[in-house]
Amino acid sequence: MSENYSVSLDKLVENLSLTVVYTPRDPSEIFITTQDVNRPGLMLAGYHDYFDPRRVQFLGLAELEYVKSQGLAESNRIMEDFFSHKPALVVFTRGLTIYEKVIELAQKYEVPVVSSNDSTSGCMSATISYLGVELAPRITRHGVLVEVYGEGVLLLGDSGVGKSETALELIKRGHRLIADDAVEIRRVSNKTLVGSAPDNIRHFIELRGVGIINARRLFGIGSVKLSEKIDMVINMEQWDSEKNYDRLGIDSEYMKILDIEVPVTTVPVKPGRNLSIIIEAAAMNNRQKKMGYNAAKELLYKLGIEEDEPERKEFEFWHDF
Repeated sequence: MSENYSVSLDKLVENLSLTVVYTPRDPSEIFITTQDVNRPGLMLAGYHDYFDPRRVQFLGLAELEYVKSQGLAESNRIMEDFFSHKPALVVFTRGLTIYEKVIELAQKYEVPVVSSNDSTSGCMSATISYLGVELAPRITRHGVLVEVYGEGVLLLGDSGVGKSETALELIKRGHRLIADDAVEIRRVSNKTLVGSAPDNIRHFIELRGVGIINARRLFGIGSVKLSEKIDMVINMEQWDSEKNYDRLGIDSEYMKILDIEVPVTTVPVKPGRNLSIIIEAAAMNNRQKKMGYNAAKELLYKLGIEEDEPERKEFEFWHDF
């Protein structure tokens, strides 16, 4: 997690529909290294402490009107002071006019400048969202990621346990493949993990005895997806008759991925078990638990083992339909 990531300016411009006003060199050679952004109101007012030049700086109507209100000489001094700190990128929003003096200062201090027709808040939100994914801490895990009934399910297990074959069966049952063999997992927030496939192996599945297949080509565009949140982990392992497997599932187990706890279920594998149906049931059960319903606790209550009736939240209303 200590590795630093970056995104080139040309990708930022393309994905956010920005207009390049000036760059000191090719945009593909200019890199943004932090997902934090800033509106430099305090900086323009003369307070320089804690100013981080690595952040993308947004100048909107409020900032430019404040600068204009200071008079021509003071305005020039303020803008020169701002550009002299060499921010990584300056974005002018709302399609505001960029004066020649600003471009001269950008050229003098080699600061890239772009513009956007979006509102300042909207442009900042889109930038934070995009950079949050592109610059997120990440790891690559050996496994398979599929979307089952809207739940992102990460299948883990030793090589040869049947992860890819199970994913293939799930695709045939109408679910979607995100990644096979190598899953790139990104921590996009303090609570959310997003998984995707490396570009060079996206949509491909390795099946022992058959070889490599392209799921998108075989089953159509509806069978694949570029990325998905990781809602649960299913650990597939060979059946061990000496091991005592959980048969009730009252309490959820968790595993940490990039310091985020994700529910994990161990599914033993042996001939005769229909793993695709088991995983479908596990995904739906995980969704029910998130909605506040736990079937095991309700059973124990009805058997008189649990004294308190389980909390149902809003699930009971929809269950009646």
